[in-house]
Amino acid sequence: MMDDSAEIRPFRIEIPQTDVDDLRDRLARTRWPDELPGVGWTRGVPLGYLRGLADHWRTGFDWREQEARLNRFPQFTTTIDGQRIHFLHVRSPEPDALPLIVTHGYPSSVVEFARTIGPLTDPRAHGGDPADAFHVVAPSLPGFGFSTPVRETGWELTRTTRAFAELMRRLGYGRYGAQGGDIGAGVSGALGTTDPDHVVGIHVNTDPTAVSLLGPPIAPPEDLDALTDVERRRLERAIRMQAEGKGYLQVQSTRPQTLAYALTDSPAGQLAWIVEKFQEWVNPAAELPEQAVDRDQLLANVSVYWFTGTGTTAAQFIYEAAHGPAEWGAQSPAPTGWAAFDADDSIRNMVDAERGIEHWSEFAEGGHFPSMEVPDLLVADVRRFFRGLR
Repeated sequence: MMDDSAEIRPFRIEIPQTDVDDLRDRLARTRWPDELPGVGWTRGVPLGYLRGLADHWRTGFDWREQEARLNRFPQFTTTIDGQRIHFLHVRSPEPDALPLIVTHGYPSSVVEFARTIGPLTDPRAHGGDPADAFHVVAPSLPGFGFSTPVRETGWELTRTTRAFAELMRRLGYGRYGAQGGDIGAGVSGALGTTDPDHVVGIHVNTDPTAVSLLGPPIAPPEDLDALTDVERRRLERAIRMQAEGKGYLQVQSTRPQTLAYALTDSPAGQLAWIVEKFQEWVNPAAELPEQAVDRDQLLANVSVYWFTGTGTTAAQFIYEAAHGPAEWGAQSPAPTGWAAFDADDSIRNMVDAERGIEHWSEFAEGGHFPSMEVPDLLVADVRRFFRGLR
């Protein structure tokens, strides 16, 4: 039951200078660990790499510049089901634009969409067809970024999806599309099920079953010979990730409060926790995260977690998702589009053997964060998918 007033309040990001100074002071006083020689990235983020990135965060990164860039987008908050929801709402200059809710995942934030909002809302100004325009709504997941504080348990996929459907209703959008990756893919798919009378289609860039690493071991298809070389590499990567890459999920889905103290007290700890996932999930051709994503955009994303203290509540969301009643990735009745970028481990014959997904695109570039890595490719695919659904 949505028991809140429908008031929508303007919002601007205004981090106090004392918080910016405190971040720099804490980074300067970081107590660094030892490191065994020659282990590289095999045991986590290397000491030399993180020290260099932390030094740039302290001395070269300009938070005020990033803050100003984010504040170019109209932002708002509203309270739904007792929870403050922060969102960007950028209306297109094209009157017939299709509303589109785009949802981030973990460890991301609305910072991820800084390079895609312009082309999506105003394709005419970016060399595109104005008929492909969208009104973009980009909410912060409850407990992420500025959708805080979280005052009670129970904020997981299903409750979040209901809140986002209510958000679109409050904005007056009777029909809309949904797009997302990671948790955002799960929310987008669930919107198609929760709000089928209003969702015209969903587009995802990762598997909507975003907590699948906590599930049973991946079962390879019986006919391995039918896999292409690309699909074989993806399968090997998925099996390796399930064996070695789910530690962060196990901690956050079982003991998020224990982790919270390190993420809240140490910016170097929060930086390492997020950067490791970028290293593992961006385009495999990139040896370092900043070879796939802009370094300052990455640090802006980490800064949002740090300044809002939401490393804690983001971990709590993962806990709730793992213990919630809903099954992630239930098939949506809405038309579905899927963009599989190079770091995506999805194999169509395993996730869509019956070919129920209407639009499937394969890319030899990009990774888990295409809005940051290959924004032009993602925007073009979203445009193509929704072109026949307007």
